[in-house]
Amino acid sequence: MQTNEYHLRREMVRVGQLMYEKGLICASDGNISARLAPGRVLITPSGLHKGFLEPDHLLIVDESGSRIGPATAANRRLKPTSELPMHLEAYHRRPDIAAVVHAHPPITVAMSIAGISMADCLLPEAIVSLGMIPTTQYATPSSEENMLAIRELIREHDALVLQRHGSLTVGDSPMQAFMRLETVEQNARIAFMLAQLGLRNPLSPNEVAKLLEQRRKLGLARPGESDEFCLVCGVCHSGSTHAPTMKAATATSPPTTNPDEIRALVAQVVHQTLGK
Repeated sequence: MQTNEYHLRREMVRVGQLMYEKGLICASDGNISARLAPGRVLITPSGLHKGFLEPDHLLIVDESGSRIGPATAANRRLKPTSELPMHLEAYHRRPDIAAVVHAHPPITVAMSIAGISMADCLLPEAIVSLGMIPTTQYATPSSEENMLAIRELIREHDALVLQRHGSLTVGDSPMQAFMRLETVEQNARIAFMLAQLGLRNPLSPNEVAKLLEQRRKLGLARPGESDEFCLVCGVCHSGSTHAPTMKAATATSPPTTNPDEIRALVAQVVHQTLGK
């Protein structure tokens, strides 16, 4: 086994452990893959608990999904994850990525079922590191439908919410894809808290424009995202810069909710959650 492959196997095992420890998967949920070489992908097997994987459990497949390479005593009878087509589709559409992580983050899933979009301008960190986080149409897990549901969206996004099914994040390593998964769930957690409080207070277009400039300087900007930020956040693209729309730039009135109303909402949520 080459040194690069050995370290990649260990990193994928560690990512599986972190996903389980942080409650982003349970039982045999989730799957992880990494581009090992042109036409070769290292991927987790079907049916095993990702929190207790061993490096020898991981399998190598070619770009058609066929298993290749020598078998080990640990993986001889194992099969690649049933979500293999989704992983291969992501690599096919994104030659720039080196890893894919699929998880079932519970708050993200709940928000998708509730119809609350994660494509919003709430967290500075999410805007800079991920851009928009769109939600796919519902598709049966482990099916061709699921592969088709991500086909166009994954071209221009590093993180997707899979309707009722979880998340898909990509990156230049399994660890980066995992970190993006954490950001998705943190974004969902904060959006959930805001929904409980009955509030929605997105960043102003001016502040979003500054964050998009940071994103551009870091080399993270993706094709087509300018139109999304224009539509959702009121930050429209002009030449090489982002600028607030006229309507957004003049909308400076403060939120109508006063402090007493906020305190009453918080008290109500606490009572409902913890009891009086």
